[in-house]
This record gives sequence, C-alpha cells and structure tokens, in this order.
Amino acid sequence: MKIASFNVNGIRARMPVLVRWLASEKPDIVCLQETKVQDADFPVTELTEAGYQCAYRGQKSYNGVAILSRVVPEQVDAGFGDEFDKEARLIAARFGGLWVVNTYIPQGQDPASEKFRYKLEWIARLGRFFSEGFLPADPLVWVGDFNVAPSPLDVYDPQTLLGSVCYHPEEHRALSAVERWGFVDIYRRHRPEDPSFSFFDYRVPNAVKRGIGWRIDHIWATESMAEKSTGAWIDLEPRTWEKPSDHTFILAEFDLA
Repeated sequence: MKIASFNVNGIRARMPVLVRWLASEKPDIVCLQETKVQDADFPVTELTEAGYQCAYRGQKSYNGVAILSRVVPEQVDAGFGDEFDKEARLIAARFGGLWVVNTYIPQGQDPASEKFRYKLEWIARLGRFFSEGFLPADPLVWVGDFNVAPSPLDVYDPQTLLGSVCYHPEEHRALSAVERWGFVDIYRRHRPEDPSFSFFDYRVPNAVKRGIGWRIDHIWATESMAEKSTGAWIDLEPRTWEKPSDHTFILAEFDLA
C-alpha cells in the first residue's frame, strides 16, 4: 500500500499538478491539506474520473482536509467533536482494520502570538484524540502538514531558525508528547540521516534547487504499521512544475500482505 500526503495550498489551483501526479504515481491513499474550498465546491467529479474516492471536510478560503483513496473507506470521521472544530483540520478514514488520520496542524504565526498558544493547545488536543480513540498497538497511520520540523535535519539552517515558528522548542515538546504515545516517524525510520525537505517558501528564489526548505509534512505510524513499512521518500519534482504548491508530496509504502 502506498500512502501519500500533500498540502495543495488551494485544490482548485493545484488540480493540474494533482491529477498529473496521481496518474504517474498511482498511490492507494492520498491525504490533502489546505484544500481551501467549501464541501459543495470540492472537485469530486475530476478526482473520481482520476480513479479516486473522495472524503473531505472544508471551509471557504482557508484550511480544509481530504482523503482520496482507490477503494471506498468503510468509515469516515471529521473533527474532534468539540470547540477545536471551528476550523477544518482533521479527517480520518478506516480501511478494513487500518485507520488513516489526516491533520493540518495550525501554523502558529509567531511564538509571541495567541495563534501560537492555540497551536500548542491543538496539538495537545490531538494527543487526547489518539489516546481516547486508539491503542498504540492498533494499525494506525497519521499523516499531514504538521507545521513542525522535529529535528535539525528537518530545516535548512537549524542554528539560525531555532526558536522560530515551526522550529520552536515548545512545538518540539508538544509534538514529542504525541509521538511518545506510540508513533514512529516513517520517513526517519528509513532515512535517518537524510536532510530532504517538503516545503519551500515561494518568496525564496530557486529554493528547491538551493535546498532552502523545511520538512514539516509527515507520515507517522504506530509500531505495528511501521514494521510493515518498506520505504519512504519525498517527491521533489512536482514542486518544480508549473503553478506548484509551496509543498510537495511525501510518500511511504507498506507491505500489508
């Protein structure tokens, strides 16, 4: 099974990139973030024609998450069911015994801002979501734009950037608490020393070629699924196509036979 994650930064603007990539890579499941459309405007027809079932939760102009899959999920849930659901940031789907949880964690804006405090609270709420609804022994894959680069390998200049939003010690502590519940970073499991990145700021000239990026998009899994993972990689090519997202695809393969 091939699972991918991609922050589309507006699905309507990114449909040519997405459909082209789906035809080439043929993943089984793709989790999207920042779709930026209300549910009525989600491009179901085009993606169905591309061979994918669509589960989605959106809102106008901001946020929005979706799970595309080759087969129809047996169950789909969206959100936490509480005050943290004012924004469309979480969707989960079950395929047999496997749950796939797709999140778009708040960016946080600035460490001195209220939005940063909300980001830390949101991550803590996500930790409760996992501990209340699952067991670490369950087959579970958690993917998405986490808006956190966990280690020095995950940013292009770790010394200068330490303390900035998305690479801040408080974010690291918050994310580590969720990780300790029972998650494995699948990319790092297979590429422990690889400094590849998944996000490149539009404002930086030739950022991809110069390697000025961040790895803030992730595929994590419980140990039972991590043991079945056979590889993980970041596909940089779509970031060089015409009208790309500022993110690119991250993928992992699992042998479920």
